[in-house]
Amino acid sequence: MSGPGATRPPGRARGLGRFLEIQMLGLNLPFALAFLLLATDGRPALLTVALIVIAFVAARNAGHSFNRWADRHLDARNPRTRARAIPAGKTSPGFALGLAAANAAVLVAAAYFLNPLAFLLAPVALAIVLGYSYTKRVTSFTTAFLGLAEAISPAAVYIAVGGTLPAVVLLAVGGLLAWGTAFETIHSLGDLESDRELGLFSVPLRWGVGRSVALVPILHAAALALLAAFGVELGLGLAYYVALGAMALLAAVTDLQLARAPTATRVPFYRHVALGLLYLAGVLGAVYLPIGR
Repeated sequence: MSGPGATRPPGRARGLGRFLEIQMLGLNLPFALAFLLLATDGRPALLTVALIVIAFVAARNAGHSFNRWADRHLDARNPRTRARAIPAGKTSPGFALGLAAANAAVLVAAAYFLNPLAFLLAPVALAIVLGYSYTKRVTSFTTAFLGLAEAISPAAVYIAVGGTLPAVVLLAVGGLLAWGTAFETIHSLGDLESDRELGLFSVPLRWGVGRSVALVPILHAAALALLAAFGVELGLGLAYYVALGAMALLAAVTDLQLARAPTATRVPFYRHVALGLLYLAGVLGAVYLPIGR
């Protein structure tokens, strides 16, 4: 069928973008770029930037594709996810697994060209980003494991830049662990009923909705405190703390709204994208406009 009123099927690139949910890069990429600026004092080499971004995107795509393959049978039984590419028959399981393998190879190659330590630790990063797909089948603390997958970002960036992991970076790792765990707890609240029906595990199913909702602001506060301590150790300027203050305000508003509607998770999802961008803006200001440093 053709003509002005016809609905055109999405092109291959658009279909691939939908399968990989490229928009979700906004959750973590701003943090990775912020740590890259801090690790290089605002003067990253172009090749280093390119390799780190390639490695980051490849790791994320590998984990996402593998998760779609691993969850294909669960997705087919969940009304919220049965329209996804594999259960809907738009993409084959083999393609998803092949895409995961290809992106894993890209990550390892990028790490090889960065430095020996990055190359040595690339399989560890892959084990984390691929392994989380099975955690919800065996433990309620899958949210913390997902937080760990997000928390490796600052360590990975500093290792990629300098081939070492300064002890101060562990503050940022702890901050991102709490931050990622908070986001994944919110996400699991939206999947409460489907997780129960599918026999999966999550913090809300183990602790209940009320305790899970109460946990989120505690995790947000811990994350911001650790990121503030990280900034103090690095001697960052006023812009960094202004951004953290803005993040605290937006997180508080989000947490209040979550308390009123615990299973309405779309707004908190997009708020976390905005929060990551606020952190990047604060780092940009601290690095290039070091007022109060």
